[in-house]
Formats: sequence, C-alpha cells, structure tokens
Amino acid sequence: MNTYFLGWGLADWFITLISYRPDALSVWSNMTVRERLFHYYSVMRNERPARFLVAKLMPVDLDPYSGEIALKDLLNVHDKLAKEFQLFYRDLSTENVAKLERLERPRYSYLDVKVALAYRFMSPCSLCERRCGALRLEGKPGTCTMDKEAIVHSYFHHMGEEAPLVPSGTIFYGGCNFKCVFCQNYDISQVNARGGEKLAPKELGAIQAYLRKRGARNINHVGGEPTPHMPFILESLKYLDVNVPQLWNSNMYMTEESMNLLADVMDIWLPDFKYGNDECAWRLSKVRCYKEVVTRNIKKAHDTGDIIIRHLVLPNHIECCTRPVLEWIAKNTPRALVNIMEQYRPEHIVSRYPHMYPDIARRPTSEEMKRAYKIAEELGIVYEPVS
Repeated sequence: MNTYFLGWGLADWFITLISYRPDALSVWSNMTVRERLFHYYSVMRNERPARFLVAKLMPVDLDPYSGEIALKDLLNVHDKLAKEFQLFYRDLSTENVAKLERLERPRYSYLDVKVALAYRFMSPCSLCERRCGALRLEGKPGTCTMDKEAIVHSYFHHMGEEAPLVPSGTIFYGGCNFKCVFCQNYDISQVNARGGEKLAPKELGAIQAYLRKRGARNINHVGGEPTPHMPFILESLKYLDVNVPQLWNSNMYMTEESMNLLADVMDIWLPDFKYGNDECAWRLSKVRCYKEVVTRNIKKAHDTGDIIIRHLVLPNHIECCTRPVLEWIAKNTPRALVNIMEQYRPEHIVSRYPHMYPDIARRPTSEEMKRAYKIAEELGIVYEPVS
C-alpha cells in the first residue's frame, strides 16, 4: 500500500519521501482519510482513471469550437452531458487504466465542450466573479493581469503540501483575482505576475506528464490563482495521456459557470476558505460578496469530489472569521478534511505598512491556534493542524 509509486521505477522518490515526509505514507493508515479521499486515492494508485481521461472519451456529435453555435446552445449541450457523465464514468471506471489510455477517442468530446466554453468565457472575461469583461483574447489583461497566454512561474514536486498530497506535482501560475494585502506569493500573484514563462496548453500537458512520471501523486494547479488560466488548463488535458489526479488549489472565487466546467474534470479540491464575512474579505482582499460565492463553490466541490479545505488563521480574527468558517464547514461539508493553518505571517503590503493593518501585523499566537483547534473539535471537524 505504501509503495504504490515504485511502479514508476522511482526508488529515489521513495527514499526522499521517507526522509522528509514519513507522514505522507502513514496518513493512509487512517481509515477516515482513506474513506473521504477514496476516489483520489484510487486514481493516485492507478486503480481507476482520472475524470479528465473519461471526459475525453465521452463523444459529442457537433464541433464545439464552431463560432456558429450560440453560447446558450453550447451551454445546453454541456448541461446535458454533465447529467450523463456520472453514469458514463461509472461504466468506464472499472476498466483497466492502461486499456482506457489506448482507446480511440471521438473527434469531439465532453472535454472539448468544456474547453470551447472556457475560451468563450475568457473574452470578455467572466471566469471569476469579478466579471471584469477584459477582452483577453485581444491581448488586453483582466483585473488578474492575465491575457491570452498561460504564464507559469515554476513547477516541481512540492514536499510541503498536506500529507495525502505529497509529493505534489505543483504548477505555479501567475496572476490572481484577489488583491490580498498579506499575500505570501505576492511576487507572482501581483507584483511580477507576468514575469514567468509563457506556455502553450500542449506544453502544460507535457509538464504534467513529466511530473507524474517522476513520482507526483497529483497535478496541483495553483498560483497566484489558477482560475484565470482555466481555458489553458482544460485544453492542456487534451494532450495529457498519463493517468494522474487533477487537483484545483484555489481561492474558489470563480463564477458558477466556471465551476461547472471544472466539475467532472477535477479529482480533488484544495480550496481556501479565508473569511467568515464580506467585510474582512473586502478590506483584506478587495473582493465583494465573498462568502456567498466561495461557499457556493466549495459546496459544489464537496458534493462532486474529494476535498481538503484550508483555513488560514489570521490574528485577531478568530470570532469574525475562524469560528463562522468552521461552523459553515461542519454544517455544509461533512465529508471534508480540514487543514487549520498557522502559517500566516505579515507579508506584502502589511509588512510595509503595519500601521494600516494593526489587526494582522503579527503572527497568530499559540493561544489563538489552540482556540481554533478547540472550535474544530467541538464541531466534530476532522482537521490537520499542520500541513
């Protein structure tokens, strides 16, 4: 059970994993984790296919890239296929993965419909709930600073994620639709977002295959924020022929339409749930209607796939944010695993102008972290205090 990825012939990765993250192996002896991450665990071990592989085999009898098809009609096609996908996946999930990878694909598939819709949503842009309307296909950047090309700052095997995910084949994209004043990745999300490498979707697919074949348990789309890159990421899956779980590591501020495109493609979700109210979200991240949007999308992620929810504990925000966030999770996403994170530190704007944000100008205390864990325990949440 604990040496599944040695099938790739990568003993070096096994030694590295044992040396640095023994919990990445021992975590699977926890039956609650195994049960709640059953789909992800099975795909990770190559025992069943990733959802995107099956979506590529689900045929459609039209060209979704045709400009003659109205957006409304293409959405109706997608909705119809979405209703049929679970049965389609169930029928194929028992097949040998290697056999599925060799099957002849239809000319156009359910995945193609998702790709075509994602590009339509990109210009004028309505991929996230800012709905800034940027004409990105004409090279005009959105609020996220991204335009018509994927920008990748780095990709590697990440050993610092949650134990079930390590080693995680992580791709860091540039740009973000949030403007967090304490962002720890501000150099790639805001300040130098466009300073990475411009990559075509086919190159993104090759990166994912490279990471998986060298021992990655998953492909971790993160940033910055992956949502502005959704069209490129979905298209990259057309060129990816290796079975690997797809992981969406996001602030979850995408539109309902975008969320529907990701469903039936992502195998596991890693959402941030930062704030318990809209006031803190606006003041610290400059986004409106935060709680309504993020809870809607996290609920759908929970109901359609495996999920680990992250909550970053902010100093002085236990009652206004941590408590309501954990209460919502306990009530609405009972299958979720939760990572209550103590990694907050004052970065970016807060570090330069601490007088403007005195409430978060320090790290959380041990007492504040104990309060957060106690709330989770009282609510019956299965949480991981460290990542």
